[in-house]
Amino acid sequence: MSWFEALILGLVQGLTEFLPVSSSAHLRLTAVFAGWEDPGAAFTAVTQVGTETAVLIYFRKDIARILSAWFRSLRDREARRDPDARMGWLVIVGSIPIGVLGLTLKDQIEGPFRDLRLIATTLILLGVVLGVADRLAARGASGGRHRAVRERKSLDHLNVRDGLLYGMAQAMALVPGVSRSGATISGGLFMGYSREAAARYSFLLAIPAVLASGLFELTEIGEGHVSWGPTLLATALAFLVAYAVIAWFMKFISTRSFMPFVVYRILLGLLIFGLIAVGAVSPHAGGSVG
Repeated sequence: MSWFEALILGLVQGLTEFLPVSSSAHLRLTAVFAGWEDPGAAFTAVTQVGTETAVLIYFRKDIARILSAWFRSLRDREARRDPDARMGWLVIVGSIPIGVLGLTLKDQIEGPFRDLRLIATTLILLGVVLGVADRLAARGASGGRHRAVRERKSLDHLNVRDGLLYGMAQAMALVPGVSRSGATISGGLFMGYSREAAARYSFLLAIPAVLASGLFELTEIGEGHVSWGPTLLATALAFLVAYAVIAWFMKFISTRSFMPFVVYRILLGLLIFGLIAVGAVSPHAGGSVG
């Protein structure tokens, strides 16, 4: 991988990680359209450490408060009633599905799951799912702003069942094209949470999974065409861009719907299918999909 490839891929990672469009799919597609070799699942996982560092800094006060309360809850039963301590435990609970499936499906994630036909399919299907979830959320708001506040749940309503359901939605993002934020936010909207609550828990829930995945894949860097220098450059760029994207996205969802992302996902998926159909692109372009 060249330094220029790392520069472009780092920018793409930072721009798309927290938007409901799938950063792993965009890294794969960027390489395909540029005629580069597939950067691979390991490169994606490590550069996501950069974007997740942006989450740690952006939500640093929330995270520090949650961690402090959670550690207190380990030795003080009364402290377990603290909402922040409960959030700490629910983040752990919600991380179980992706941890188990990530280890179980490691070979598929690094191979068959990177087939462009599968990516196109998931872009379209999850785009439709996100669109339906967003319409349901908007319908709940149709009775007026104050009624919407009462009807859509906040994170204070989060329980073990919902945490596991969020976690199962997040695990779907192991397939490129699904989108971690898109899947978890859709799950939250279907369960009745507000856009802001669903997005906030999505960001918090991603921290253990992304950091663990990045550390797990560190040993893969340096194997094949992806070396450490370009990977570190891409990770640093992803961090810088992602921080700005988080700030923008949290403001965007407070007043706007997800429909622009829905339309984009569907059109991109159709474009991929069209290019494959006319032979312009191979489903296994890049050489990493067996």
